[in-house]
Amino acid sequence: MKKIALIGSTGSVGRQVLEVIRGNAEFEIETLTCHTNTALLEQQIKEFRPRAVCVTGSGFSSVMGEKVFTGKNALVEAVTDETDLVFVAVTGFAGLKIVLRAIETGKNVALANKEALVCGGELVTKLAAEKGVEIIPVDSEHSALWQALNFKKTGYKKLILTASGGPFRTANLREMRHFTAADALRHPNWKMGKKITVDCATMLNKGFEVIEAHHLFGAPADKIEVIVHPQSIIHSMVEFDDNSVIAELSYPDMSQPIQLALTYPEKLPSPLPSLDFAKIGKLEFFPLDREKFPCFGIALNSLEAGDNYPCAMNAASEVAVNAFLCGKIPFTSIAEVIGRVTERAERLPLSVENLEVTDALARKAAEEEIKKHFI
Repeated sequence: MKKIALIGSTGSVGRQVLEVIRGNAEFEIETLTCHTNTALLEQQIKEFRPRAVCVTGSGFSSVMGEKVFTGKNALVEAVTDETDLVFVAVTGFAGLKIVLRAIETGKNVALANKEALVCGGELVTKLAAEKGVEIIPVDSEHSALWQALNFKKTGYKKLILTASGGPFRTANLREMRHFTAADALRHPNWKMGKKITVDCATMLNKGFEVIEAHHLFGAPADKIEVIVHPQSIIHSMVEFDDNSVIAELSYPDMSQPIQLALTYPEKLPSPLPSLDFAKIGKLEFFPLDREKFPCFGIALNSLEAGDNYPCAMNAASEVAVNAFLCGKIPFTSIAEVIGRVTERAERLPLSVENLEVTDALARKAAEEEIKKHFI
């Protein structure tokens, strides 16, 4: 039986992880964590009976005698010695410390937290190599690359990430200036949390995924291509030295990469239906319009700059997207805020401490930009 520490059990991915685990005797929940959705957490506790519980927010009353962790380092402390796999489904910069803690204790990590690799990818991959720990990709695109490479992370000529194009794929710049949060949250293919859904609409998410692929597979940016594929059936492709291409295809549903992350190295039967190619009819591909989606270029520029610049870019994005969701800035100004803050960032050598400083300074700078230009 594989014991799972699920970090972020009440979020979008966390709930889907529990749906996959539910009724499967091969897995046991060792740890559940949440930030503020304590009502749902208590329901999960009653069903899955974890040994440890972590709440980073407030309003939780312990039930059934679990070991409860709270406070600043609660998520880090909640990874117990009995855990076999740490499934990091929490969002945000806080995920980096959790991933490093899990690796330090020799635990394999199923990674659904983009920020850990975007902000501190070099730290994560270096420590994982030292400890002999597997970083198992959960993002559908990186899981697809991993599968196409037969669970290896080398041996490719080019990595090809696909993007749906989001809700504004066919819109022009003039129209995009007037789109609301409700418009941005209507993703045509995927059901996700608000932050990542808006990042898909700006294509920042695809820039994040290039950075993730760079760290996961050791690929320079010029060996990673992004192509718009509106149907979201092909999740990624790998081109090899002989110019042959292997693609991973399935319906757009996170249950498949989540299940694989849990069952690796085995592939077990999935609740997803088989692809009906006759019904699908066609698969389309288009270039990504960088002029219309400047966030993608900003992300790639931060990767090229290196050190703490991707961290500054990520922090600015969290503040800017939240401001957009709250109606404080227009959709097209998300890129303006992120770009200005990233350009102003001070270069610092890569360390957890310097990334924490960078994260705090970039958030403050983003808030100042918003107040100065929009409020």
